[in-house]
Amino acid sequence: MRLTPAVRALTLAAVLLPPTAASLIAQSDTWALTNARIQTVTKGLIDNPRPAPPPAPPAAWRGLIGEYGSDTLNRTMIFERQGRLIKRGYSASRIDSWEFALTPAGTDAFVSAGNHPGAPTRFRRDKSGRATAIVEGTITLPRRALGPEDGSVFRVVPVRPVAELRRVALAATPPEEPGSFLATDLAELGKLDPTIHLDIRYASSRNFLGTPLYSQARAFLQRPAAEALVRASKALRVQGYGLLIHDGYRPWYVTRMFWDATPPAQHEFVANPATGSRHNRGAAVDLSLYEINTGRAVEMPGSYDEFSPRSYPTYAGGTSLQRWHRDLLRSVMEAQGFTVNSSEWWHFDYKDWKRYRIGNVVFERLGR
Repeated sequence: MRLTPAVRALTLAAVLLPPTAASLIAQSDTWALTNARIQTVTKGLIDNPRPAPPPAPPAAWRGLIGEYGSDTLNRTMIFERQGRLIKRGYSASRIDSWEFALTPAGTDAFVSAGNHPGAPTRFRRDKSGRATAIVEGTITLPRRALGPEDGSVFRVVPVRPVAELRRVALAATPPEEPGSFLATDLAELGKLDPTIHLDIRYASSRNFLGTPLYSQARAFLQRPAAEALVRASKALRVQGYGLLIHDGYRPWYVTRMFWDATPPAQHEFVANPATGSRHNRGAAVDLSLYEINTGRAVEMPGSYDEFSPRSYPTYAGGTSLQRWHRDLLRSVMEAQGFTVNSSEWWHFDYKDWKRYRIGNVVFERLGR
């Protein structure tokens, strides 16, 4: 479904909207879901596939896309939209913003399209071709280090050694929860649908703490959530994509480790063990997409478990293709009763997560 002029005008403001299914305006630049049509459109994906994904941007632009400036001063975002390189400026408070398209004006130099006078935008690059700064007249804006951009994994320096945190977490007790809950019935995802692939980062060193936290590379969800995920997988296969699972049910002691290891300034991206994670209840899943034809994971605007604004499901940066992939995943998951986390494009909570109790059972005791 193509954007109408009215909806297209709203896409620039979509990043400011709350990320609820009812108000979702996709930033894929080729389609939109309104409150009245979201369930109808996503439910019909199997019979009516979405339009083809947008093309990737020119290779020469890839190293330019990013954010420049600082956290305290005005900053600039460079991204691609509808085959054009876009420059968007923000005030430090992100209240005031502006944007315009750039057109080439020589090697690593661009000028504003239309009636936007000013000094040319020039990029400084390193030997790999990645821009390190923007220069405009006498002003230099260094590239902001938001997260990994070369396929590496985002890392934080643990507040305390992980081995010490593990001993403390295993000796701790999950919070008591009064009331009645649904019976726990954790289903193993890899056994329900062979096209669902696993990339369990917490069972390897490829995670934000840089060390294995799970003893087994397995993924579980409460059975109703698992069955909904299988339906989402079926809808995606028609589009040429499969689900790539990074995490499902998570024992509570691991959530305690995450919280204790993460610097307080970044606690937004980890769950508080005092209330427990929705992963602990077996009703949340971390996932992405892979291409069925190639088996390769798709590119998203930010990487998995990245503690930066690129993780927000409404982040406007990156490329049209990256945002298209992110919005496709979200639309299919929300059609099956999941809700995306406001800080993490990869994290989805099942609708009945509150009805399950916090769990702390280790993987070795599940499904054997």
